[in-house]
Amino acid sequence: MVHARAAAWSRFESQDAMSSEDSRTVGVSYVMPVLNEVREIESAVASLVAQDHEGPFEVILALGPSVDGTNEVVARLAASDPRLRSIPNPVGSTPAGLNVAIEASKHPVTIRVDAHSVLPTDYTRVAVETLLRSGADNVGGIMRAEGRTPFEKAVARAYGSRVGLGGTPHHVGGKEGPAETAYLGVFQRHRLIEVGLFDENIKRGQDWELNRRLRATGGTVWFTPHLTVTYRPRPSLRTLVRQFVATGIWRGELVRRFPSSSSLRYLVPPVMVAAVTVGLIAGLVGIVGAATGSWAGWLLLGFVAPAVYAVFVVAATFTAARDESGRAKLWFLVVLPCIHFGWGTGFFAGFLKLTKNITAHVGR
Repeated sequence: MVHARAAAWSRFESQDAMSSEDSRTVGVSYVMPVLNEVREIESAVASLVAQDHEGPFEVILALGPSVDGTNEVVARLAASDPRLRSIPNPVGSTPAGLNVAIEASKHPVTIRVDAHSVLPTDYTRVAVETLLRSGADNVGGIMRAEGRTPFEKAVARAYGSRVGLGGTPHHVGGKEGPAETAYLGVFQRHRLIEVGLFDENIKRGQDWELNRRLRATGGTVWFTPHLTVTYRPRPSLRTLVRQFVATGIWRGELVRRFPSSSSLRYLVPPVMVAAVTVGLIAGLVGIVGAATGSWAGWLLLGFVAPAVYAVFVVAATFTAARDESGRAKLWFLVVLPCIHFGWGTGFFAGFLKLTKNITAHVGR
C-alpha cells in the first residue's frame, strides 16, 4: 500500500521541489479550530512556535464565536508574531474551522492541531520525516492525556487505558504502520483538497471519516509511536459527559452511514449500556415479583449485569489507576462509567438519526 502511493507523492514532490533529503526545510501550515479555549490556547500556540523544524511555517487559527475572551487572547498573540494568523469561523464547528484554515494555508504540509493539545518540540520534524519516508497521505501518533487536577488525572488515566477508550494505538501505542485513522494528523495538503476536505455535516468523528476517504482513494494513513501529543482533558464532569455523549452520537451516525468501514469495538459501549439498563429494569421487576410470589421473581437475575459492570469498574480502578492519588482513584470510579454510559447512550441516539438535534457546540 505504501509503495503504491509513490505516484501521488511524486506529484506532491514535483510541485514543491521536495525530496527526502530536504525534509528539514519543508514548509508547514498548522491549522487549529478555536472555540472557548481561553484556558488552553496560549500553551497550545506556544508549543507550535517552539518547534525545532527548520522549514517555514504559519499558524492559522480559525476563530469561532467564543464568549470567554479566547478571541481577544488570539488577537494579542497574532499581533506579536506575524507567523500567526486568525480567520473567522462563524459556523463554530471543528470541521468548518479546519476547512477554512486549510483553504487559507499556503504550505504543502498541513498539520492539524487542537487547542487542547501541546506538541513536543520535535513533533513537526519527526512527522514530516515520517510523511516523506512512508509516502503516506496522513501521519499521526499517540494522544498522551495529561491531567493537572485529581479529576483531570482520572480522565487522563481512562483515556490512556484499554478499559477507558478501547486501547486503540493512538491512545495506548503500538507498532508503526498503516492504520484505520490517526490522532490529529499531518497531511499532504494536496490530498486533502483532492478528497474534498473535512465533511462539515459531521461535527465529531470527522477525522475518522476523512481518513476513510483517503484510504478509499488509494491512500495510506500511517501510525507511528514516535509522535506524541500532550492532550489536556476536560476540566469538569459536566464538560466530560457532554463531550462523550456528543462523541457517541456521532459515532452512532457514522456506523449507520458506513457500517462496512466500522470496527466491532464501537459496539462495545452501547451493548454494555443496553445490558446494564435491561438488567436493572429486570431486577426491579424481579423484586416486585419476589415480594408478591409471582413467576417474575426469577428476574432478580437481571441484577447480575449491573453487578458485573460494577465489579469491572472497581477492578479497573485498582489496575489502570493504581499509581494515582486517593482522590484521583475516587474520581476514576466516577469518570469511567460516565465515559462508557455517555458514549454508549449517545451511540443509540446517533444511530437512530438524532444528530440533527445536536449543534456544532455540543461536546466542546
